Amino acid sequence: MSVPSHPFRRYMRPHVKKTTTCPGCGNGIITQAILRAIEELGLEMDDFIFVSGIGCAAWIPTPLFDADTLHTTHGRPIAFATGVKLGLPEKNVMVASGDGDLAAIGGNHLIHAARRNIDLTVVLVNNGIYGMTGGQTAPTTPRGVSTITSPYGSLEHVFDICAMIAAAGAPYVARWTTYHPRQMMRSIKKAIQKKSFALVEVISQCPVQFGRASKLGKAVDMLKYYKKNS
Repeated sequence: MSVPSHPFRRYMRPHVKKTTTCPGCGNGIITQAILRAIEELGLEMDDFIFVSGIGCAAWIPTPLFDADTLHTTHGRPIAFATGVKLGLPEKNVMVASGDGDLAAIGGNHLIHAARRNIDLTVVLVNNGIYGMTGGQTAPTTPRGVSTITSPYGSLEHVFDICAMIAAAGAPYVARWTTYHPRQMMRSIKKAIQKKSFALVEVISQCPVQFGRASKLGKAVDMLKYYKKNS
């Protein structure tokens, strides 16, 4: 008996067979929300150029999506995406990357793209930690959480990314968690349709790094936490 193909398989590169994420990662939920938004809008992958940087979430468009993708240096996807949009204004340019890439190393690019109101759709995956590089403290790590670079607990207050980007002038910002995939997908649809800078922040579970550091536990425990506290 043949195994039926996933309905979103047509959006994926045919040679990519396995996920690049750890068990329990929220990136799969976010990937499906992005693809479902594109499908419901009646758009094709040729209508988009996807840009990402370095980190776990940067692997959402590259190498998965069967589309024009630009995998850039650490912290620079917004800068690259700005250049792409200026050169190809007819394309929907979407940046998909993580909090370490976009809000830490690339934070200045993020703020000024919002200030300039560059027509970009940004899906910022916030897992509260540097996941790919081993679990270091990020600007989004909650105060008091112990990591390998803050063994006695982080002493710093976190960035409120949506408030910061709204204050910089972005016309559209939204925040959801991976417990809310339908709402997230609807916000991504709205962000794509905006002819302005639009940011969707997704609070996403990282059970391997953040779950251990925060004592929140496994992926299902983190999702229950999101349900209770959002």
